[in-house]
Amino acid sequence: MSAVVCAQPQPAAKKTQPPPKYAEPPEEDDSLKPQVYTLNPIEAQKNVVAGDFYFKKGKYQPAQWRYNEATKWDPGSAEAFLKLGETDEKLHDRKGARAAYTKYLQISPTAKNVPEIHKKLEKLAK
Repeated sequence: MSAVVCAQPQPAAKKTQPPPKYAEPPEEDDSLKPQVYTLNPIEAQKNVVAGDFYFKKGKYQPAQWRYNEATKWDPGSAEAFLKLGETDEKLHDRKGARAAYTKYLQISPTAKNVPEIHKKLEKLAK
């Protein structure tokens, strides 16, 4: 007996598709989520008070961080920008101090200390 082998056409090889992409699950640990800032003058004032505490102790880095947080919670807080500028000066951050004082002048152009702040800006520009 002879065996007859019939060659049947092979089906075309299927292209493998990459697995579907899934969205990252939401972060479960709240401390790792990026901070979302909304207008909150009370939280800003808390940060200013904490910044004042650190500033008086001579701890300028934490004071700078607190004043910066205050400006994020309340971008219209002239007090926070003024104190941030003073702290940046203590830390020899001329660029940061100029930016903070400039923002302070934009927010509060009729403050009593405007001439003093202009002198500080001139000094920092050198």
